[in-house]
Amino acid sequence: MKSNIDLSVKIGTLKLKNPVMTASGTFGYGDEYSEFVDIHKLGAVVVKGLSLKPKEGNPPPRIVETPSGMLNAIGLQNIGIDAFVKRKLPYLREVRAKVIANFFGDSVREYVQAAEKLSAADGIHALEMNISCPNKQEGWIVFGTDPRAAYEVVSAVRKATTLPLIVKLSPNVTDIAAMARTAEDAGADALSLINTLTGMAIDIRNGKPKLANTVGGLSGPAIRPVAVRMVYECYRKVKIPIIGMGGILSADDVIEFMLAGAAAVAVGTGNFINPRITMDILGELKIYMKSQGIHSISRLTGGAHC
Repeated sequence: MKSNIDLSVKIGTLKLKNPVMTASGTFGYGDEYSEFVDIHKLGAVVVKGLSLKPKEGNPPPRIVETPSGMLNAIGLQNIGIDAFVKRKLPYLREVRAKVIANFFGDSVREYVQAAEKLSAADGIHALEMNISCPNKQEGWIVFGTDPRAAYEVVSAVRKATTLPLIVKLSPNVTDIAAMARTAEDAGADALSLINTLTGMAIDIRNGKPKLANTVGGLSGPAIRPVAVRMVYECYRKVKIPIIGMGGILSADDVIEFMLAGAAAVAVGTGNFINPRITMDILGELKIYMKSQGIHSISRLTGGAHC
């Protein structure tokens, strides 16, 4: 008997079979989780952040567990776009995954060149810009915390690709909704929020920071209430879809984000706790929808605003 439950969602022109995606930097390039996850069953795979050239990242220690979360200072280590397209993308094509390529740069030019390269590759369905990076041409001001810099880089990339363009916002700002409107005005098709919050941990035995980089990005359930609030605020101010993320560990968390305004979600730190968590969440969502008599999950989006 065919189920009458519809898990499909739309992110602009991007159609997904369900709203459960993987957050960049927590799922590798997809093949690393193939033993645990039916990749083609995911709404989309958001791959580890890519740069024009390979990047080694920061020295260890670069991960620290914290109460209800973790700090990471990986430093955006990655194999580079060319190696990804040659060595990793063929597998994702083979398993028929919807692929969203996360990418970054340290200048507008690098962002544009990265977008052009990724757009030319076969099997990439959308791009996700990480604008939580410093601009070397403007005194290392972080793109995602300066409205002018954010507008400049997003509008430049918008002109460089015809793929759906998702902008991943930094939460380390005073007014997240203002940054969301800036990205929308610059041509973004959708928003991802939130990226990690800046934090640090100190070893009380030696008096030194636990991370070699001193500070890192805080993720996990500890940041979920902040993320839900920011999704809620941005939903009220923009018309483009929002992908919510931040400490999602269950279907209940997914539903909360969707009620706040998310059209889809991305699971991040949860992948480290339970490598099959995305599959478990999909099963839980179906049970919830049956119990509540909900046919289409997309109807949940923005429900808390009614």
